[in-house]
Amino acid sequence: MLEQCCVSGHRHSIFCIVPPHVLREIVIRGDDQQRRFALDTLGHDTTNRSHRQSATLAQRLMAAPVVKRRAPVVHRNIYDDKHGTTLPGQLVRAEGHAPIGDESANEAYDSLGHVFDFYLKVYQRNSVDNAGLPLNATIHYSDKYNNAFWNGSEMVFGDGDGRIFTSFTKPLDVIGHELTHGVTQYEAGLAYHDQPGALNESMSDVFGIMIKQYVLNQTADQADWLIGAGLLTFANQALRSMKAPGTAYDNSIMGKDPQPADMAHYIQTQQDNGGVHLNSGIPNRAFYLAATALGGHAWEKAGLLWYDTLRDPALKNQADTVTFESFANLTVAHAATRYGATSTERTAVEKAWQTVGVLT
Repeated sequence: MLEQCCVSGHRHSIFCIVPPHVLREIVIRGDDQQRRFALDTLGHDTTNRSHRQSATLAQRLMAAPVVKRRAPVVHRNIYDDKHGTTLPGQLVRAEGHAPIGDESANEAYDSLGHVFDFYLKVYQRNSVDNAGLPLNATIHYSDKYNNAFWNGSEMVFGDGDGRIFTSFTKPLDVIGHELTHGVTQYEAGLAYHDQPGALNESMSDVFGIMIKQYVLNQTADQADWLIGAGLLTFANQALRSMKAPGTAYDNSIMGKDPQPADMAHYIQTQQDNGGVHLNSGIPNRAFYLAATALGGHAWEKAGLLWYDTLRDPALKNQADTVTFESFANLTVAHAATRYGATSTERTAVEKAWQTVGVLT
């Protein structure tokens, strides 16, 4: 039986952008070469997951480290693994250095900057840990590796196989998604299984998509709400659709997007830690509905309420057991606190959760 990326009950496993069910479909449907690249990716994901679990256990046995707070200034380091698997690799571009002759290095550098700027300027957050954590990234990981992940301390990018996936440094929302796993790690520590894990994935999609919209200066109505648009070689297809879960892709190699859009189609499964990449479509759609109902830029109202909820101590206190319903109630409560119990904002948020069947 194949091991899967991110299948772990630990809070701080590795978090991959390409779900294991996609890679499994490629193994089943792809040709020999596509199958080999997918199997290699699954194998590396398993190894990285095991290393991360060991590191997490070691950290728990040690005294809590003293957090050194830095000034709110971005500090980026880009490393090149030269198709190896030893992290972080060779430093090829540091903060303030000019672009180099490697497109992936420059894309990663620029996107890390966009993510830092978004969190600082919109939510006054100083990097992933809110204490100025340097943003490190490794490019050219392994050979034709079909994934990108946050391993608890840095970003790691594969180049893709060139047949199904392009370079993982290209889509800004993918990088925003992965770094937001770090934000969730530091704020709420949501467990990575079942509904807490699906909410963990959804938070990364929510902020990843807003970072893309922020850079493009798009309103909620103007945005495509697609995660990973441009990552696939298939025209007009992406990894996930927040607007219409279950419609992001449909092709002969990956199959059809299986994400549910409401609780009536919630997927009960033991795979993917209880379907964390699948059922995240439900809270994703709730955010889309709230953001479009409130109008304007998604990060100004809906995003602010989701950020309030992410930082709420009540969420951290139920990090292992939080449900879609309890998370939804927190967003509604924060809408009432910010805008009033009878406000249109509170009503819009509550209606969004009702539409997807989480609240009645």
